[in-house]
Amino acid sequence: MDLTPEQAAIRESVREFAVEEIRPTARAADEEESFPEGVWDDLAEQELTAMTVPEEYGGLEVDGLTYALVNEEVAYGQLAVATALSVHCLATSCIAEFGSEEQKERWLPEMVEGRPVGAFALSEPHAGSNPAEMSTEARKDGDEYVIDGTKQWITNGERSGVVVLFAKTDADAPGTVTQFVVPKDVDGLEVGKKEEKLGLRASDTTTLTFDDVRIPEENRLTPVGEGLAAAFSILTGGRVAIAAQAVGLAQSALDLALEYAQEREQFDGPIADIQSVRHKLAEMHARTQAGRLLTYDAARQLDDGRPPALAASTAKYFASEAAMDVTNEAVQIHGGYGYTTDFPVERLYRDAKITTIYEGTTQIQKKVVARELLD
Repeated sequence: MDLTPEQAAIRESVREFAVEEIRPTARAADEEESFPEGVWDDLAEQELTAMTVPEEYGGLEVDGLTYALVNEEVAYGQLAVATALSVHCLATSCIAEFGSEEQKERWLPEMVEGRPVGAFALSEPHAGSNPAEMSTEARKDGDEYVIDGTKQWITNGERSGVVVLFAKTDADAPGTVTQFVVPKDVDGLEVGKKEEKLGLRASDTTTLTFDDVRIPEENRLTPVGEGLAAAFSILTGGRVAIAAQAVGLAQSALDLALEYAQEREQFDGPIADIQSVRHKLAEMHARTQAGRLLTYDAARQLDDGRPPALAASTAKYFASEAAMDVTNEAVQIHGGYGYTTDFPVERLYRDAKITTIYEGTTQIQKKVVARELLD
């Protein structure tokens, strides 16, 4: 698909940043399970933390395709950084779309600068793919809400300063899910230990426990009972971002495999001359490009105001599975070296798996696609 000159320039700029600034920190960040805060500050300087914020609050308010391009290229550098950025942007999107004028003026001008970092608290230990089953409650008490419950798999859980929270105003009433904004420094909010994960190890993933947390009524973002619809609306765009990240990850693995295949010699020549290797590279390219085109199409549908659920879930499903296939083949092309931490393809392979799980598993995406086709 053709890009505008501005979109092409942004893509080139972010790719350069990914190669020169993100990639050099990726191995250490993964091994130390520590998020590269210096990279985050550089992202903020480039205003990438402001992508989903309207201009009147200091943001960029980029179109959906540009947002996808940025996610793709940041993930080309390291998926953990792209994940942190997209979750921050989910939080700013919620405030920008559902917040009052006072709430926008209070939170957004600082968040566009990258601090405080945003978190998005929807999933729970017993309510992952079906958030309607959440048990976290925010009960009304005078002019305050009192929050009790636990959220799980929270990206930016420890490093965030603002949490967009989904809770029921009545624990026994499924239709009362409501959206709130909660500052991290409130009394009673406890951050759990960082999860030890297969991949995405540089990402800060924790539980958040709310124990008699009190926030003023003015921190409620949506009308009572409209939080779940708000979450699904925001996550549709989020799925396009995850699809884009999967494409960026796959492209990174493909480029590394192409480079290695032309340098590694076996049987009196580079392994790129071996037909089975050439076929692998061709298949990797095809899957990556197909995922890219599906993702860009979904992004354009968002920009055009068309119902995006079918396109977004199709792109997320296909691109994430393609990332798994492509990174697996990249490891195979590297042979024994691909199984060691001396080469980055093993990290890409580990990271790829999460794209098939978070913001809706592959199975959930297939369910959405089938529903859109049949209902």
